[in-house]
Amino acid sequence: MVSSADLYNQLKSAEPFFVLAGPNVIESEEHIFRMAKHIKHITDKVGVPLVFKSSFDKANRTSSKSFRGPGLEEGLKILEKVKLAYDLPIVTDVHESWQCEAVGKVADIIQIPAFLCRQTDLLVAAAKTGKIVNIKKGQMCSSSVMANSAEKVRLAGNPNVMVCERGTMFGYNDLIVDPRNLEWMREANCPIVADITHSLQQPAGKKLEGGGVASGGLRELIPCIARTSVAVGVDGIFMEVHDDPLSAPVDGPTQWPLRNLEELLQELVAIARVSKGKQQFKIDLTPFRED
Repeated sequence: MVSSADLYNQLKSAEPFFVLAGPNVIESEEHIFRMAKHIKHITDKVGVPLVFKSSFDKANRTSSKSFRGPGLEEGLKILEKVKLAYDLPIVTDVHESWQCEAVGKVADIIQIPAFLCRQTDLLVAAAKTGKIVNIKKGQMCSSSVMANSAEKVRLAGNPNVMVCERGTMFGYNDLIVDPRNLEWMREANCPIVADITHSLQQPAGKKLEGGGVASGGLRELIPCIARTSVAVGVDGIFMEVHDDPLSAPVDGPTQWPLRNLEELLQELVAIARVSKGKQQFKIDLTPFRED
């Protein structure tokens, strides 16, 4: 397998961008294998590097009745099988410091959930695995926070860190994506990822029968946020993809339909190739004078 440093350098230099994609949570081994197979086929066809994503435990659900997944031990076994079967790097998230060592034995990228982006002990534990650490920006945080979070990983001895924009709280039960963050987070001096699905959540915005609540979302705006992100020049796209979003047990309203994935990626690649988003535009402030 490719070392963490080599994978990190491959992702940093990916043209026009890399993709972290997969279903939100592990529903079954059969489903995960099917999703990995189809998503890999599509990304290979489009020509973008793929890191396959799914969660073994959704620990930060709004309701205690929400589906959480198979748990750490069973979930990692399934992700390891997918990794070996399809020769795919894996990204999955952690919620507790003690999970990092076990997750680091399987995952190539350890993801820090947005609510936990400032948790020093968790960041350090993830860093000490030596794996790439992808830190999602907290919904309540400014972009400047991410430079500090990334530095915590580096000071723990791990230079392989990325930061991810996933929206900012906008009143109650809504998020807004500020494209300025995609530029300002460059202060973290690492690859920038745009989460184009979670950023369209409407937290706790959907009431369920029986009195529970679930996240709503604006799936129809995923292409809008995706186009904006690649035009600005992000290094990577994070997106949750499902073959039947309407029946997904978690975050169905913000999972992109598998049947529409190739079309969207083709469009994003076309936009990214004509955009100068990754180039720093130098502004000349000297007075303009006609000859």
